[in-house]
Amino acid sequence: MAIKSIKNQDIFRVPDENQGKIHYGCDQEWYSTEWQRKAGCGPTVASNLIHYIKNKEISACFCKDTCLSLMEEVWNFVTPTRYGINTTKMFSELFLTYAKEKRIEVQARICDLPKEISLRPKMPALVGFLKEALSKDSPVAFLNLCNGDEANLQYWHWVTIISVEYGDTDEKAFINIMDEGIIKKIDLGLWCRTTTLGGGFVYFMANA
Repeated sequence: MAIKSIKNQDIFRVPDENQGKIHYGCDQEWYSTEWQRKAGCGPTVASNLIHYIKNKEISACFCKDTCLSLMEEVWNFVTPTRYGINTTKMFSELFLTYAKEKRIEVQARICDLPKEISLRPKMPALVGFLKEALSKDSPVAFLNLCNGDEANLQYWHWVTIISVEYGDTDEKAFINIMDEGIIKKIDLGLWCRTTTLGGGFVYFMANA
């Protein structure tokens, strides 16, 4: 299988000296309140994307406190409702509000996988969207509303895609995501076939 990845995965390595371990990406468990820790997957993924957009050319790692400071700032813009951030449209609009405030000029690209099976994009189109994003060195925000038979995904949850592995026809693919401070491998085809509620994908690219 071939692989397409963001160029600088190491920017997401976050040393935690207190625990003597390395986290991959921001972790919603770092938030200070119970509600943030429960509902904070969307802001956490938004923080990952902002962190990469701003720092992808830098080789140094960032400490946990620096990442948490960004997470708290992003929360004020990418703020969950009682149902979380449950659409790609909502996520994109909130993200772009933050980006505008910080004078980060980007535009959103969205690929939804609807609940209705007949309306869902085929695997080659979905894989093509991910390959396009990663070719542009953009990590992808992935909304999973129902994980189906894919045990490595949490129900009603946002995660960050950093690479995709795919075959010659794009009918079979695996994605590597960051979630809970670790990298997990997801069978994208299995998720597409078995999710009952669907979800979607978002990435952000610089304005032309």
